Amino acid sequence: MQLIFTPTAILTALLIFLVRVASISMDTLRFMLTMRGKQGVAWVLGFIESILFVVTMGAVLNDLTNVLYVVGYAAGFATGNVVGMAIEKRLAIGFSHIKIITKEHGFAVAEALRQMDYAVTEIPARGRNGAVSLCDLTVRRKDVPAVEKCTLGVDPAAFITIEDITPLRSGYWGTGSVRR
Repeated sequence: MQLIFTPTAILTALLIFLVRVASISMDTLRFMLTMRGKQGVAWVLGFIESILFVVTMGAVLNDLTNVLYVVGYAAGFATGNVVGMAIEKRLAIGFSHIKIITKEHGFAVAEALRQMDYAVTEIPARGRNGAVSLCDLTVRRKDVPAVEKCTLGVDPAAFITIEDITPLRSGYWGTGSVRR
C-alpha cells in the first residue's frame, strides 16, 4: 500500500469518510429503533445504509493501493458509531423504567415527582442497613434527566437505576403540561 496525497485522492478519502460516518450513524440508529419496535423507520434506514455501504466499499475496493481510502473508511466507521449513539441519545426515543431507593425521603421524592405529573409507585422495602423506600416509575426516555434532577434535588444520596423498556400495554405517561 502506498500513500498518495493528490487532491483527488484526499477528496475521495474525505468523501469515503463522510459517507461512512453517515451510513454507520444510520446503522446505529436503525439497530436502536429495531430494538424499540420502530419497523418502518428501521427499514428505510437499513435500505439507505445498504446503498451507502455498497458505494463506499466499491470506492475503497476500486483502489486498494491507496491507504488513504482504507483509513477514511475505517475512521468513518469508528466515527459513525459515536455520531449514531449521540443522535440516538438526543432523540431519546422510547421509555425507561426508573427505580429510586432512598433511606429517609421516599414520600418527599414521590410527591415531588407527582407534582411534575409522573406516576410513581411507592414501595416500602428493607435494605442492608434497614428500612428504605423504593420509588418505581416508567417515563419517556426524554424525561429521564428531569426525573434525576428532581430526585437528587430532594435526596442527593438517592440510589437511582434505569432500564430501557418496551411497554406491553399502555399506562399513565402524564400530560406533560406540568413538566414544561
